[in-house]
Amino acid sequence: MSSSEDQLNQHVPQHVAIIMDGNGRWAKAQGLSRLEGHKQGAKRLRDVIQWALDAGIKQVSLYGFSTENWKRPKLEVAGLMTLLATILPLEISRMQDKDVRFLTLGDTSKFPWLARKALEKAKNATAKNTTMDLILCLNYGGQQEIVDGVRRFCLSWDEAEDKAKTLAELSPEILYSFMQRDGVLPVDLLIRTGGEKRISNFHLWDAAYAELYFSDTNWPAYSRDDLTQALDDYASRERRFGKTSEQVQIEEKVIPEEKSA
Repeated sequence: MSSSEDQLNQHVPQHVAIIMDGNGRWAKAQGLSRLEGHKQGAKRLRDVIQWALDAGIKQVSLYGFSTENWKRPKLEVAGLMTLLATILPLEISRMQDKDVRFLTLGDTSKFPWLARKALEKAKNATAKNTTMDLILCLNYGGQQEIVDGVRRFCLSWDEAEDKAKTLAELSPEILYSFMQRDGVLPVDLLIRTGGEKRISNFHLWDAAYAELYFSDTNWPAYSRDDLTQALDDYASRERRFGKTSEQVQIEEKVIPEEKSA
């Protein structure tokens, strides 16, 4: 790979996380039910997968159902579960054709049996695909994810000879290893559609250094141009991770030269 290609790839986010907001508002504006808005949002996802593949993105994670979404009207929740169970199996062939691997984050054990069966079928069928990962976050919450990681860390003390030493050596990297995110890349770009400007308990750990982008477009109307604008905005930013701008600029010049040597 040439140095120019390396520099180009540095400006493409490897993991894009999306809060697919605005289904209900879009449906209301169209005089449709909220569930119809969710159906249209599910169809939009097909396009976004293709656009992400075209852009060279390696992982796309989507906030499909949060730990707080159980508070919504029971009819809407039931409709979402039915939508998941019926639409996901139909998407397997498309994911196979595009070499997309399907993964999930979150506790889906509370989901209806048909929905859980559809999730497992999609994961098993696409397990060997390598071009891009599609990660659906279901019954997921960033706070709960961190709490669960702390709980697993504490349970590991049964195997530790010196608990005080284990605590003293605790680092972000060690705690992260207990959060069951194997294979999930750090979030580079977090997009929220629908006009709201908050992250709503999504990828809280990675949000520490993710670039945030808020779009006014409701999810069912999201377009390739909308995604391109977000990616262009990301490419224009300088990611410093606590370093100075001068340090980052020096590293960007040195690393491609080392690779091409």
